[in-house]
Amino acid sequence: MSTAFLEISNGVAVPRDKIPHLDFDRFRREALDIVENGGKVVHFFAYQEGDVVKLSAVLRQDHLLTAGCDAPDTYPALSSQCEPFHMFERELAEQFGISPEGHPWLKMVRYHPNYMDRVDVFGNNYDDDIPGNYDYYSVEGPEIHEVAVGPVHAGVIEPGHFRFNCIGERVLNLEIQLGYQHRGIETLIPGAAAKRLPIIIESVAGDTTVGHSLCMAQAMEALSSTQPDQGAHTIRTIALELERLQNHVGDLGALSGDVAFLPPMNYCGRMRGDFLNMSLLLCGNRFSKGLIRPGGVRFTLDDEVRTTLAQRITEITPQVKHVIELLFSTSSVRSRFENCGSVSQEDAEHLGLVGPAGRACGMAYDVRRCFPTEGYGELDIPENAEDSGDVYARAKVRADEVLQSIDLIQSLLTAPVKTECPEPEERAMAPDAFVVTLNEAWRGEVAHCVLTDAAGNLLRYKIKDPSFHNWNGLSMSLRNTGISDFPLNNKSFNLSYCGFDL
Repeated sequence: MSTAFLEISNGVAVPRDKIPHLDFDRFRREALDIVENGGKVVHFFAYQEGDVVKLSAVLRQDHLLTAGCDAPDTYPALSSQCEPFHMFERELAEQFGISPEGHPWLKMVRYHPNYMDRVDVFGNNYDDDIPGNYDYYSVEGPEIHEVAVGPVHAGVIEPGHFRFNCIGERVLNLEIQLGYQHRGIETLIPGAAAKRLPIIIESVAGDTTVGHSLCMAQAMEALSSTQPDQGAHTIRTIALELERLQNHVGDLGALSGDVAFLPPMNYCGRMRGDFLNMSLLLCGNRFSKGLIRPGGVRFTLDDEVRTTLAQRITEITPQVKHVIELLFSTSSVRSRFENCGSVSQEDAEHLGLVGPAGRACGMAYDVRRCFPTEGYGELDIPENAEDSGDVYARAKVRADEVLQSIDLIQSLLTAPVKTECPEPEERAMAPDAFVVTLNEAWRGEVAHCVLTDAAGNLLRYKIKDPSFHNWNGLSMSLRNTGISDFPLNNKSFNLSYCGFDL
């Protein structure tokens, strides 16, 4: 279909004056047409330039599309016609006070004022707003009761509030409210020194250090016309796959523990430590902090480290396969996983689920295959789609990806890896430019969108963690299940609080 939106490439900067600036009605109509015809929303956000607030959208089909417009104070909500815009419009309202009239469920995303310091479109006065002090969704009836959990949890876990509407033990609706770890990262970035930017980005979500750092580095490289060498691409790809292994193996163990099958839980806990120690071998710490920087990487992969890493991967592979077989061949595990917390493909499409959560519902999308960066263009990334959308499918996708990530890393370690580690430097960025970078982190699509002003300074740095899409998937998975299934479903998604809160 023809559209006024501009086709762009992942990680390639374009001059902002090349991006179509439409009147709002046409912008809205074109965006809805793209998404209603199978497209997905990557970004939909606002930024202020001078006295004018502007909207920008990045959508994806087989390719990426973008356009912008001036933001009206109020507008007919896109969500009332097309559900995937739902969360983005709530964020727009919170950050800029732009009111989407007719929005089906307009409430705060993160509680706190980002860009606006006034009574907002939700009717709250931020000076005396109390987190959680708003009207939650409720169901009425003599047999209905509510169960409130959090934000303080019984364990070492991030804060989030979960409110269940139940009839007996059956959950009718789960409302999730986050924002307790809102740090104002997007407002902090434009004023930060260049050398601080990687440190800030590494802290967006600590378990997704590589995923977010990679997007940041690629954006800065595109804006400064910097090209890392092939060795850096290889090391970055290995690091991203190690991060996937660490978290997927940990999740499989946690899921096993949630159904009281302790042997795989203990095995996976130990193996997760082994994979974390591989990152330690690669760059000196277990969470890959300090590894990726604009221009390349800060640590080489010499033959001694490469050989040791290959030996460790070879040694642990049969152990991983054995534990996965043990987990999925145990009937008591299968009976708890199967038909628990199912999300249909139709609902997943409406919610815009990404990553393993989306692939478990039959959506095969994977950034590594669809919009490859680094070394992925030369690698075979299978489609891991399952169709049941339940805990079993979400676990099975993880298990498949664990074995595939091992194969990918082994293929990258067969030949010597040569790279130069450039000294950190402040790189001049192109003025009035725009770039979007996407990568498939272990939870799914991470996307960073960066705009520069006429002086080449950061005008807007927009971050989207996959959890921004997927928290509503968890809510949907609880409908008509027993409330006691919440921990298992929650772990099967294992979403980020801080990555969402930003």
